[in-house]
Amino acid sequence: MAKQNVSEQFVDILVRAGVKRLYGVVGDSLNPVVDAVRRNAGIEWIQVRHEETAAFAAGAEAQITGTLAACAGSCGPGNLHLINGLYDAHRSMAPVLALASHIPSSEIGLGYFQETHPGLLFQECSHYNEMISNPQQMPRLLQTAIQHAIGRGGVSVVSMPGDIASQPAPEKSIEHALVTARPTVRPGDEEIEKLCRMVDAAKRVTLFCGSGTAGAHAEVMEFAERVKAPVGHALRGKEWIQYDNPYDVGMSGLLGYGAAYEATNECDLLILLGTDFPYNAFLPTDVKIVQVDVRPENLGRRSKLDLGIWGDVRETLRCLTPQVKVKTDRKFLDRMLKKHADALEGVVKAYTRKVEKHIPIHPEYVASVLDELADEDAVFTVDTGMCNVWAARYLTPNGKRRVIGSFSHGSMANALPQAIGAQFVDRSRQVVSMSGDGGFTMLMGDFLTLVQYNLPVKVVVFNNSSLSMVELEMLVAGLPSFGTTNKNPDFAAIARAAGAYGVRVERPKQLEGALKDAFKHKGPALVDVVTDPNALSIPPKISAEMVTGFALSASKIVLDGGVGRMLQMARSNLRNVPRP
Repeated sequence: MAKQNVSEQFVDILVRAGVKRLYGVVGDSLNPVVDAVRRNAGIEWIQVRHEETAAFAAGAEAQITGTLAACAGSCGPGNLHLINGLYDAHRSMAPVLALASHIPSSEIGLGYFQETHPGLLFQECSHYNEMISNPQQMPRLLQTAIQHAIGRGGVSVVSMPGDIASQPAPEKSIEHALVTARPTVRPGDEEIEKLCRMVDAAKRVTLFCGSGTAGAHAEVMEFAERVKAPVGHALRGKEWIQYDNPYDVGMSGLLGYGAAYEATNECDLLILLGTDFPYNAFLPTDVKIVQVDVRPENLGRRSKLDLGIWGDVRETLRCLTPQVKVKTDRKFLDRMLKKHADALEGVVKAYTRKVEKHIPIHPEYVASVLDELADEDAVFTVDTGMCNVWAARYLTPNGKRRVIGSFSHGSMANALPQAIGAQFVDRSRQVVSMSGDGGFTMLMGDFLTLVQYNLPVKVVVFNNSSLSMVELEMLVAGLPSFGTTNKNPDFAAIARAAGAYGVRVERPKQLEGALKDAFKHKGPALVDVVTDPNALSIPPKISAEMVTGFALSASKIVLDGGVGRMLQMARSNLRNVPRP
């Protein structure tokens, strides 16, 4: 049997760790690893057109599967392109292993062609970032990197010079059993008892949920019923907590709607569950706050805390719920449910009057129709900007759908690359990219990746020929909009020229048929929808502090809501309120 080289050992370990694909762009220093992938049946090389796409795709795959995904870039500029997607994966707690190929080891530090320093470049967007400078570091260094990515939830970067990659792997190297799953974290009894006393003493309890409530829907609902608590959520908590939720009061924050803001500010005990909600201007300063998070570094960094609980949301509630006293007073809960329904009734009217006749098309209408037509288990990837607003307010979660975006890092151009990673996980599952025209054109080259691999991603471009979120920011600052207009081509024609299905929609009556036809198409499809650039959005509660650095305006062209089927949900919950 031929002796392995370092690249072959590297790839074998990735396969043992469960990695199915390695996203990247080939290049000289990376060639030994790519060749090892070519000869290994357990892993596939996914050729993208830009390394940023590779990192975004790997991050999306990791978020869909909950398992390790991987990407790679060649030396210097190649791996440097990974950085934005890696930042996003890291801040999304997506376990990703990035291979940053490096210049020849003998030339490091001498200003060689394409020289960069990966150890410095990736330090801030990784839990682990080391270079293999000697074959004897294998396989331990790679195994350590994998366990950092999985165990801590985020990115590990391994840089490796091309000449090291081609050298023989060390003989009799120790390959230990890899840890590929994270444990649950249970708080101590003393912390549970403290929290129990606080809950029992409070008259008005509100729960505010983030992505850390994934897998804890039943536990949150049981606890909310026991203490009669309204349940609000952040954007990343929407898909996990809003469905089948009779205590739902909407979303707080810059894209918020409903009564979540009131519920969090009018309670006397606010419990933050699995959320690192960054907008502290929306959090109260005069109520008691408890935070539960699996990452102890998140505790208390957004608001003052009366109690911090280090633990999984599900495990914490499983311990807590049986111990707290059952509350019978529903006055606060019922008042918040009514406020929520009333708030949604007020804002929905702007988007239901003759919306099917409005030209250019209301983007809210596009999102609403998309929500109605998409599969029950569809994966939506959402561009940063106004697409975030439409997704937050119009996509209906049901426990099966997924919504992925750059919700913590806030990068443009994330939707198409993330759709690539999501679709590779399961070709039979519907994946829809909600792309803004600005985000789509930034990494438009990787639409060709869909065609090359015949990935059936459906790209819906909200084409308003502007960077509308930035226009809002300028309005807030009292500045005239400048540099925000895009001169766009017919994106559908470009899609057809590339060999994909493409259709352009300029009238509302064309929309439903165009989306249905695109969804029926077996391969990649693009629907270019010309939307109204004046359809903008503001949150339900505004203060000068909230305005700073974000898109808010008192202009008459700015609309203040739109909530799709969430109004129906609120009405339904309100009907369930007991009558005296």
